[in-house]
Amino acid sequence: MKKYNVQNYVRYKEDVKKSMPVQASYDSYSREELVVKFLPLVENLARKFSTTQQASGVLSINDLIQIGAEGLIKAVDKLTWEKLNESEDIEKTLKSFFSKRVKGAIRRRIDMHRGDIRIPEHKINEIRNNPKDKKMVEMFFNSVFLSIDAQPTNDEGEQMIHQIADRSEPYNIALLNSYLKSLLLKHLSNKEYEVLRLSYGLDCDKHSAKQIAAKLNIDGVSNYVRVSELKKQAVQKLIDNVDHSQVIDYL
Repeated sequence: MKKYNVQNYVRYKEDVKKSMPVQASYDSYSREELVVKFLPLVENLARKFSTTQQASGVLSINDLIQIGAEGLIKAVDKLTWEKLNESEDIEKTLKSFFSKRVKGAIRRRIDMHRGDIRIPEHKINEIRNNPKDKKMVEMFFNSVFLSIDAQPTNDEGEQMIHQIADRSEPYNIALLNSYLKSLLLKHLSNKEYEVLRLSYGLDCDKHSAKQIAAKLNIDGVSNYVRVSELKKQAVQKLIDNVDHSQVIDYL
C-alpha cells in the first residue's frame, strides 16, 4: 500500500464515530444520518481495491474512501422509500444498492488515473468472476496493442473520430507506459521489445513499420511485413507468458 496521511485518516475515523447516529429504523434517519451510517461500508469496499501504483495511480486509501463517500451521497439521494418498504430485509437491500454505486464510483475514478484502456464494465465483472481465464490477459494486450491502430468508421467509410468529440477525462499514459515496458522487458526479446515500443510510442513518437525496419536493420523489400510479424509474435508471447494477476488491476 502506498503512503497516505495517517493523521487525516485517524481524524476521519474519530469524526465518523462521534457522528454515528443511534440505532433506529432506517426510514427515520435523515439524509445526513443515513450517509454517516453507511460510511463504514464505504471504507470496507474501498479497502478491497488495490492501491499499488500500477492499479490506482496516485490515489491512496484516503482518496478511495473519499470517492466512495461521494458515491454514497449520490446513492442516498436516489433512494425510493416506497420500493424499499416493500423489501423483506431493508438493511440488506440498502447495502446492496449502496455497494454497487460506491464500487462503481471508485472504479470510474481509478480509471481516470490509469491507462487508456476502455473495456465495458460488464465484461470486466465477468473477468473478475473468472480470474483464471486466460482470455483476460489476451483482452488486456489486445486492447493496448492490436486494436489501438483500428479507427472505427461509419457506413460511408468516414472515421468516427472526426465526428464525435472525446470529452473524457485524461488518462495517466506515462504510468501505463512504464508498466507495459517492464512487462515487455521481462518477457520479450530485444527486437520484439523495440518493435512494440516504437510501434506504439511507449516512450517516444510512433514509428511506421518501414522506420522501425530501418532502425532495427531489417533488410529486404518487404521488411515492413517482418515488422508486422514481430509485432503479432510479441503480443502473443505476452498473452502466453503474463499471469492474469499482473493485469487484473488494469482492467
